[in-house]
Amino acid sequence: MGSSRSMLFFITLCYYYLKPYYVKPQFKFAQGPQNLRDGPDYTTGDKYEENLNSLLSSFSSNTQNHTGFYNSSRGQDSIKINAIALCRGDLSQNSCQACLNKSTDILLHNCSNQKEAIIWAEPCMVRYSHEVIFGSKQEDPLKYVHSPNPAKNPQQFEVVLTPLLDILSERAATGDSLKKFAAGHAPVPGGETIYALAQCTPDMDKKNCSTCLKQSVTEIQTCCGEKQGGRVLKPSCNLRYEVSLFLKSTANSLVDIPAPVPAAPAPEEAKKKSDTKQTVIIIVVALVVFVTIVSSICFFFRVRKRRVKLEQDENSEEINLVESLQYDFETIRSATDDFSDANKLGQGGFGAVYKGKLANGRYIAVKRLSKNSEQGDREFKTEVTLVAQLQHRNLVRLLGFCLKAGERILIYEYVPNTSLNHFIFDTTDHAHLDWETRYKIIGGIARGLLYLHEDSRHRIIHRDLKPSNILLDEDMNPKIADFGMARLFFMDQTQGDTQTIVGTYGYMAPEYVVHGRFSVKLDVFNFGVLVLEILSSKRISSFRNRDNEEDLLSYAWRNWRNDTVANIMDPKLTTGLGIEMMRCIHIGLLCVQENVASRPSMASVVSMLNSHSVTLSLPSRPAYFLQYNSGSDITGSDESNITVSGNKKSDFTEPYAR
Repeated sequence: MGSSRSMLFFITLCYYYLKPYYVKPQFKFAQGPQNLRDGPDYTTGDKYEENLNSLLSSFSSNTQNHTGFYNSSRGQDSIKINAIALCRGDLSQNSCQACLNKSTDILLHNCSNQKEAIIWAEPCMVRYSHEVIFGSKQEDPLKYVHSPNPAKNPQQFEVVLTPLLDILSERAATGDSLKKFAAGHAPVPGGETIYALAQCTPDMDKKNCSTCLKQSVTEIQTCCGEKQGGRVLKPSCNLRYEVSLFLKSTANSLVDIPAPVPAAPAPEEAKKKSDTKQTVIIIVVALVVFVTIVSSICFFFRVRKRRVKLEQDENSEEINLVESLQYDFETIRSATDDFSDANKLGQGGFGAVYKGKLANGRYIAVKRLSKNSEQGDREFKTEVTLVAQLQHRNLVRLLGFCLKAGERILIYEYVPNTSLNHFIFDTTDHAHLDWETRYKIIGGIARGLLYLHEDSRHRIIHRDLKPSNILLDEDMNPKIADFGMARLFFMDQTQGDTQTIVGTYGYMAPEYVVHGRFSVKLDVFNFGVLVLEILSSKRISSFRNRDNEEDLLSYAWRNWRNDTVANIMDPKLTTGLGIEMMRCIHIGLLCVQENVASRPSMASVVSMLNSHSVTLSLPSRPAYFLQYNSGSDITGSDESNITVSGNKKSDFTEPYAR
């Protein structure tokens, strides 16, 4: 795709159909529409179309944007539209706007009435959707484009191509919030030169950008192996390489394979040139010192100016994201039938939860927060924005919020099967939880916590994990809910302290209750209690065991020590005490140990659940232990430490379960 053949090609994807528009004779595409999946549409002439036209036209008419990346939103609720546009990193502003003009015309013509669509042109991409797309890594839909011409020397070509793409991917991922782009070239033995680029939409963080591009490098082998050119196109990132120069310039980020080192000169010649070399070295050193000093001064002022600009752009991005999450109060009131009791799903310490239905037919869960919060509107919006960016199949998704005088409302996805609390403790419904379902729920909760602790953009500690905060979808997959007491950590922060202890007694670890210290191991302790409740169908609070009062941790530990583990399991489980059941009891006891350092991380817990070959250490006594007073042999100094019962109930009840 040389510069002498600069005609554009377009791939338009309306999330319904694939319609290619191109005039590149060396590339082959499927002709005609291809049905991909069902999706929503809008009516010609309605407010959604008006917002869409206005939003897309604002990109190509924005003369103040010199970065080549555009993102914004228009409208509210069901007529809200979010859009992103990205130009190739080497384009001038005029070339970028020309490409956006042409792309938006084609997009609106060929994807009319579609509520979400994407188009890739050779130098730019435009994407819009009624869903939140800013800051979300998206690798689907995926398109491959390759040249029909084979490389002259495929083996040598591959040896040069893969390292070149890897280097460019890393360089692009380290870009800032304005541009994540890298381009370069490298010679192939035999005369060909590979020109390549890697690019992400700048709303991706370094980790997500790197992951997207690295996966694209591996896909190059599948789609374009041994070809002279190829592209991998995704909504969040793209790769491209050719044997001819298709970029405007690669001067700022060249990647070259070093040329062979020339042979050393003969001794006689070296002697003749030694004096000249010494003179040249002195001059070069002096110039290097001078240039270094001047460059350092220039670099200082440039960094200072750039930091100010980055702060301004980040504030702008935050405002756009907040706007895309905000719902109108009248829309929420209408969806819940004015917060009627008939739609009420539950009542907790932080407010009531209602079932709602939007005008587009989508069901939502609406949490109307109590009015005693001292948090300001700006802090509330910031926290909502962070939680809304958490996306995992085992987390309840926060769709948005609503702010009105005296009202703070959170809008969540609706999960139909209410809470785990309803199933494991209800005398009629907990029989529906066979072992396979319970094991799936335990594994899903563990993966959701691992995402919060290690894989999300911010390290988050839930602090109130319990059965009523685990919702179940139609397939009985668990979703962690209610982040009202969650705490945000920086990724290198390991623990914190608080003067305000919030949570549910019995689930809170002793270091948190006594000293106010919290870390990811607080959630691990919560998880251990939850596992034992799921296995036994007994609450953590004290229960009658024969003639004695005993809490669940003490009961589980005593039976573990007495080799009567079968007593811990719910009698409704008739499949016998299998290896998985034994491992889950073992893991639960490891998680509730008194010593914080002895508790496993959630990454270790997930490994223990996924592989029976992982060796489990022996657990020590639980943090809260009530000595059984009926001739137990559990004695000694190591058994007489902290004694705290778990029978005090919290004010914080189910998030939205009947």
